[in-house]
Amino acid sequence: MKRSKINAVIRDMETLIKAHGVELPPFCSWTPEDWQRKGHEYDEIRDNMLGWDITDYGLGRFDEVGFALITLRNGNIKDRKYPKTYAEKLLMVKEDQMAPMHFHWNKMEDIINRGGGNVLITVYNSDKNEGLAGTDVTVCSDGRRYTVPAGTRIRLTPGESITISPYLYHDFHVEKGTGAVLLGEVSMCNDDKSDNRFFEAVGRFPKIEEDEPAYRLLCNEYPAAQ
Repeated sequence: MKRSKINAVIRDMETLIKAHGVELPPFCSWTPEDWQRKGHEYDEIRDNMLGWDITDYGLGRFDEVGFALITLRNGNIKDRKYPKTYAEKLLMVKEDQMAPMHFHWNKMEDIINRGGGNVLITVYNSDKNEGLAGTDVTVCSDGRRYTVPAGTRIRLTPGESITISPYLYHDFHVEKGTGAVLLGEVSMCNDDKSDNRFFEAVGRFPKIEEDEPAYRLLCNEYPAAQ
């Protein structure tokens, strides 16, 4: 993925966030030069991968299969010096873009439509071999509990949410004609290195072609504290 594309996506997401009246923590606006001066007092950001995360899942088709997100807060189940047991993210999904089908072995999360268009979330139970099961899916959404057939797309309009339990396959699309969506995620601790089970084999972090300087560093690019 070209750095110029990553820079443009970050600027687009900043614009979308501002349009919906959301303020970001200071570290989201730090430049690469700022990061060179940050000491160990900011190791929580480094160790728990807070900040910007732009991925094309290694497929090279970000506008079709990709995601832009910011991890605002996160604990670390592998490091006891970080006792936080929860995480929060903001995500941007554009029309004609999707995130691949996946589940989490450990993480439970609420996906919230914070504004913009309508997001469509396809749901499947997983079977004993971690494939897609054909069984009906129990959906929990804003206090309502109901059942839908496997493969149903759940529509979330602005303000609506859905609870995603461990082993529940899900993907994301935007309803055509409704515009880019700003999503929120409130969850248990997030671990993108070992808690994502994609139905089809994909990568997680992009290989970057450095065609221009970085506007913001991604969460896996921070320099070590000096």
